[in-house]
Amino acid sequence: MVQTFRICEQHSGRSFICEPGQSVLKAMEQQGLRCVPVGCRGGGCGLCKVRVLAGDYECGKMSRVHIPPDALAKGEVLACRIYPQSDLAIECQPQQAVGQVTK
Repeated sequence: MVQTFRICEQHSGRSFICEPGQSVLKAMEQQGLRCVPVGCRGGGCGLCKVRVLAGDYECGKMSRVHIPPDALAKGEVLACRIYPQSDLAIECQPQQAVGQVTK
């Protein structure tokens, strides 16, 4: 049996499952959740920024413009470039805070 990881978003209380080797953003999208805006999906645009409050994860390459070392040290990462190694508690930035217009 493949171990999966539960990702819980603190503001909404919603949670979703993430497979090993799957990015948090991909898991979120596959389950129809929209916690963060989505841009390039490659770590360059900075739109899918989240803060990891608890749990272990690995990071892929991320733009240092959007995630400088001091932000990374505070748990700020891009959902498209983190891969859980345990269950995670995350905090999503409100979509309006990053300038996305909603209809």
